[in-house]
Amino acid sequence: MALPFRSSSRKIWQTLSSIKTGVVLIILVVIFSAAGTVILQRPMTDADDMQRAYSPAMLRFLDVTGLTDIFHTRWFIALLILVSFSIIAASVQRFPNAWRYYARPYKSPDESFRKVLPTQAQVPLANYDEEQGLSAAERALKNLGVPAERIVRSNSFSLFAERNRISEMAVYIVHASLLLIFLGFIVDSVYGWRGFLMLSPGTASNQVELKNGALRTLPFSIRCDGTGEETYTDGSPKRWWSKLAVVDGGHEISRKEIVVNDPLVYRGLRFYQASWGRTGKLDKLIVDATRLNGATRTTQEVSLSMNQTVALDSDTSVQLVDFIPDFVVQDGRVYARSKEVVNPAVHLVVTSQKNNTSVNVWLPEIPGVDENAASSYSFDPKDLKTEVYTGLQVSHEPGQFAVWAGVVLMALGLTFVFYVVHMRFWVVPVVDAQGHSALWIGGTANRNRDAFELKFKKVVEQIQQELKIQVAAPSASTAAIPQRTMSGKTLSGITTAGR
Repeated sequence: MALPFRSSSRKIWQTLSSIKTGVVLIILVVIFSAAGTVILQRPMTDADDMQRAYSPAMLRFLDVTGLTDIFHTRWFIALLILVSFSIIAASVQRFPNAWRYYARPYKSPDESFRKVLPTQAQVPLANYDEEQGLSAAERALKNLGVPAERIVRSNSFSLFAERNRISEMAVYIVHASLLLIFLGFIVDSVYGWRGFLMLSPGTASNQVELKNGALRTLPFSIRCDGTGEETYTDGSPKRWWSKLAVVDGGHEISRKEIVVNDPLVYRGLRFYQASWGRTGKLDKLIVDATRLNGATRTTQEVSLSMNQTVALDSDTSVQLVDFIPDFVVQDGRVYARSKEVVNPAVHLVVTSQKNNTSVNVWLPEIPGVDENAASSYSFDPKDLKTEVYTGLQVSHEPGQFAVWAGVVLMALGLTFVFYVVHMRFWVVPVVDAQGHSALWIGGTANRNRDAFELKFKKVVEQIQQELKIQVAAPSASTAAIPQRTMSGKTLSGITTAGR
């Protein structure tokens, strides 16, 4: 029983640690993340907008599969966990060799290593001894920003120089950044939540409505001191803003004017400006009231709020009792068709204390409903102001620190991956094919080989200048360098061959 279990465990481990597995899983994460930005997501999108965007059958399919809330579905969290395990397995399997390569660099190349190194050259020493040759190479490497180290063995001595060895660990920096980002997403998906808070100017609340309709009580309150909208010349929204204050323990802690993408942050909660609009409730109505039954007609400006009573004269008063933002008349009654202020109507009650009568006045006049003709005053509307609200998206994302730390770490790792090259140079005194003393120079880089070959060529030329050797003609240079059986090219005494 133990043997099949070990075999199965080994296969699972090999599959998880495979580069192909990791690439496929990361591609899936990218695809589903992109889908989450294209498909409308709940609860950020209004339910009516969802129904207008998709057919009923398509909306049911998206809801059942979780595609309308991708980043909080169990299968997406499971995918992130699987990708994380794959990255960990691939790193664990390959890290020991990478660490040995990093911690114990190969400094003294033997003959078999020198034969197969793709980028190498030989510089004849002529009348110079080996010590002079190594000193010249040491100075040349130092001038090019790659200080050399003398390697002394019992039967040989040589030079070793390298730069940017940390670049070999860049891939593990990227792996760590991915793990941090995925960890942040997983924590947010499991422990994070989002809700909505609607406030009118002058009101405060600590009740946040979650996407499932439940209410979450905050340990503090958010107060709206003002909100507004700025528009372009064509009337389209340009900017929404809200002046918010945090009230904690009965004391005002902080204030901030927020706009889209600039939230108020307090105790790990973010309050984003998500929407703005009108509630459909009347804030103030201004009318001109004209007396009809006097010797002379007098007009006065009257300002009314909901259910407010204002005296017109010593015997008559008016009260605003109802406001309908979009009215429709049906069966002799007035109904609200919507909350949009597109066809408003107001209901006033004019009361005469002298006659002890009340008259229903409607603006505008609604035949069969209003009693405007029986009123001792006529009313001409001048201005109508409705209440506004600010919609705040409340977000609790405890994993955001890990996500941003991963983003910063990934930027650092990718910088090393693409722009920092690990270069190594070896200089070894040898005897060439003609029995003459020469300096064997070899080099390698972990990426950007073409640019490195140009750098290597400069090193060789600098050594030649240090030795005061004139660069030989192509034929002589070719004769001075042992010909290789592998495919390659010669660049001023530099032999390179493809891996």
